[in-house]
Amino acid sequence: MTQIKQGDTVRIHYTGTLLDGKTFDSSEGRDPLEFTVGSGQIIPGLDQAMPGMEAGEKKRVEVPCAEAYGPLNPEARQAIPREGIPDDIPLELGTQLQMQSPDGRVIPVTVVEVEEATVTLDANHPLAGQDLIFDIEVVSIN
Repeated sequence: MTQIKQGDTVRIHYTGTLLDGKTFDSSEGRDPLEFTVGSGQIIPGLDQAMPGMEAGEKKRVEVPCAEAYGPLNPEARQAIPREGIPDDIPLELGTQLQMQSPDGRVIPVTVVEVEEATVTLDANHPLAGQDLIFDIEVVSIN
């Protein structure tokens, strides 16, 4: 059988869970995830687990946070004055918003603290700081 190697385009079904067993993402009920191995299209820890696998093979991959979305970066949290936020923007905890950087990039942020004078926004990926577990099945190799 053909084994996956760097540069191969693969399709996998997967279920991603946290250490407490909570599922954060899954391809169940959707088309398999397609990506090129070694291209940086997926998190490094999962990408590195692919070479050597064969079509039809199943595997559990434990990915430490450093090889997933990285550790929490305290500098990615910023308190901004409330008056700088338009009145029509919802400010409930957990609300996902988008900001624009000075160079025009869109940055997704989450409202993590709301006080009378300030709102704290967090630009860390929601899974930053988390070790992840993926149950994967290789559907095809091209």
